[in-house]
Amino acid sequence: MNTYVLADGFSAFFSPYISYFSDNTSRFIIALREHLLLSGEALLAAGVAGVFFGILCGKNKTLNNIITGFFSAARIIPSLAILFLCLPILGTGVAPSIAALTFLAAPPILINTAASFAQIPKAMVEAACAMGMTPAQIFFRIKAPLALPLILAGFKTAAVEIIASATLAAYIGGGGLGVIIFTGLGLMKTELLVIGGVSVALLSLLTDFLLSILEKKLRVYLYGA
Repeated sequence: MNTYVLADGFSAFFSPYISYFSDNTSRFIIALREHLLLSGEALLAAGVAGVFFGILCGKNKTLNNIITGFFSAARIIPSLAILFLCLPILGTGVAPSIAALTFLAAPPILINTAASFAQIPKAMVEAACAMGMTPAQIFFRIKAPLALPLILAGFKTAAVEIIASATLAAYIGGGGLGVIIFTGLGLMKTELLVIGGVSVALLSLLTDFLLSILEKKLRVYLYGA
């Protein structure tokens, strides 16, 4: 008797989730694809800006203090506030979502890039110059390989932040898995909140796991440990 009661309990608990995926598989896939595209585009934009300004900051201490100080302070601004700040300029949709997520993701990449280039031993650079290497050779053969692991760590932090914050993009018409969460809030359906929240959490954990493996392999390749 207890076995049947337990089975009925499990069936009743999982029934809404099974029903959702049986009826809305295509919608879930579309939301997941939108979330990945939104996060990927924002990470790419943040990576380009963060690495570029990070390299500049690594060469100039004054510039480093100004830019990293500004972005460090900007990180305390709530994600939703940044989204709303983009609305008057870019309107609603994907564009303001990417702009806001880029602004959120740039600081860890920029700060790690600046720190990685600033920590490169001067003796190593001087030795490369003495060997007759050009500035471009020194950058690509010495500086970039030494800085790459720490830069990748910044990318990992930024990627996880983007995936988590991208749920708020649905609030301004950016799409993604946040649509499922906000729909669940509007309809008071717990299963939608769980499906959306767990999907974002799993996506964040998977991204962190894959980038951690890449970071370790890169360190082994570059340093042999």
